[in-house]
Amino acid sequence: MNYYIEPIARLINELSRLPGIGGKTAQRLAFHIIDMPRDRLADLTRAMIQAREEIKYCSVCCNLTDQDPCAICSSHSRDRSLICVVKDSRDVIAMEKMRDYKGVYHVLHGSISPMEGIGPDDIRIKEMLHRVNEGEVKEVIMATNPDVEGEATAVYISRLLKPMGIKVTRIAHGIPVGGDLEYADEVTLSKALEGRREM
Repeated sequence: MNYYIEPIARLINELSRLPGIGGKTAQRLAFHIIDMPRDRLADLTRAMIQAREEIKYCSVCCNLTDQDPCAICSSHSRDRSLICVVKDSRDVIAMEKMRDYKGVYHVLHGSISPMEGIGPDDIRIKEMLHRVNEGEVKEVIMATNPDVEGEATAVYISRLLKPMGIKVTRIAHGIPVGGDLEYADEVTLSKALEGRREM
């Protein structure tokens, strides 16, 4: 039995297709949207449409942008000899919030995952290799996620870059600052031990 009238059921169905939105959250959002004043609803709708229409991929780093090249690639203060390779645009934001990294980025838009049918040709590896072939790059930092897919992607890319004489590094993984050893799993402890450095 369907408890909702058709327009609400459709709205709940569409909202539940969004990542991280389950049935209960979709229902709560749908009723919130229905109760919104028309002008706020129009603003929300317009913002979603404009974001979809105005955002494109940077022709250099493949990051999401509203200008091409993006602000990071256009900046004269960035070190173009250093490329940080990340899975998606959210990772660029995370790195930028740190405010310590002064190089440029390359966004892959995914990870190699044979189980999901995603191979090297399905993500932006060719574009990264093109940038490296231009000769300015000295180091590539692999900042893919510390999961099976992220590791496979990092290893695959490093094997492509090593014969080109490019230094390939991997961000350290392990115990977070403020974390307790007793709560860390074996893989995390192993990575922390591998990434140890002299004091």
